[in-house]
Amino acid sequence: MLLAFWSPKGGSGTSVVAAATALVLARRRACRLADLGGDIPAILGLPPEPSNGLVGWLSAGPVGAPAGALDHLELRSGPNLGVLPLGGTGRLPATIPPEAGAALSVVLAYGKKKVLDAGGADHPGGQAVVEVAGASVVVVRGCYLALRRAVRHPLTSKAAGVVLVDEPGRVLTGHDVSEVLELPVLARFPLRAGVARAVDAGVLACRLPSALLQPAETLVETFAGVTAGRAA
Repeated sequence: MLLAFWSPKGGSGTSVVAAATALVLARRRACRLADLGGDIPAILGLPPEPSNGLVGWLSAGPVGAPAGALDHLELRSGPNLGVLPLGGTGRLPATIPPEAGAALSVVLAYGKKKVLDAGGADHPGGQAVVEVAGASVVVVRGCYLALRRAVRHPLTSKAAGVVLVDEPGRVLTGHDVSEVLELPVLARFPLRAGVARAVDAGVLACRLPSALLQPAETLVETFAGVTAGRAA
């Protein structure tokens, strides 16, 4: 199953949540993390973003760049985690057609466990990847602007739930977020200074803070149950 994380508002922490979830999965089995947000290599302390990545695959389409071509794009982050970088200029072009996004989602769904950082999913190609994914999760902070955008976003009604990034001083609670979006809050990732330092230093892969580890484990367990139910 492909688990896609996306956010209607930039800076919500989608890439960190996706990276933490993939790292927890990789402790159990082989996992692949696909990056449409453009920040995953830096977060995991990998070499500079290569020019060739998912942008090239999506631009060529599944005929010009078959499923096996993704293997040649993969960067290794530890023995069990492979990263598919965005490449290009570090931003998903608005010209990527929905058909290419849907094809990527289908290809990623097979084989090893997959996590997708879909970023803002603000272009047709990126939205299509999320729409076809096995499950999607909205990442938001407890702020009015984020909820306002999420309510209006076409992907929200198709999401399995919400990840709430808990920011000190916010008035809106997890209950408020759940009520407004009509989705369950699946996990809460607290903002901590230690998390920011680990992200800035690019050491999440070897020093995953407990503030990320615990909620990421909750997500992994939640979707392990979903996968087992579908298999049954």
